[in-house]
Amino acid sequence: MSAAARMTQTLTEAFSPEHLEVRDDSERHRGHGGWREGGETHFHLIMTAAAFAGQNRVARQRAVNRALQAEFDAGLHALSMELKAPGE
Repeated sequence: MSAAARMTQTLTEAFSPEHLEVRDDSERHRGHGGWREGGETHFHLIMTAAAFAGQNRVARQRAVNRALQAEFDAGLHALSMELKAPGE
């Protein structure tokens, strides 16, 4: 299973998002720190979930980072995020 598929599964289970996009941006970072052949090092995440209601940006990002800790441990180098609650 690809890193993107594992991340999608983990985030779906953790947050039950209304909208979720996980994009591998590794190729855009070729030659930068953390990049490796084969990709799966740099991702961009867009997610809307009711679980984020009442949370600020930092709390949302920390929750996602905790949920994806296994991916960071396995070599995920960078993750940019756009996290919203429904209606934002």
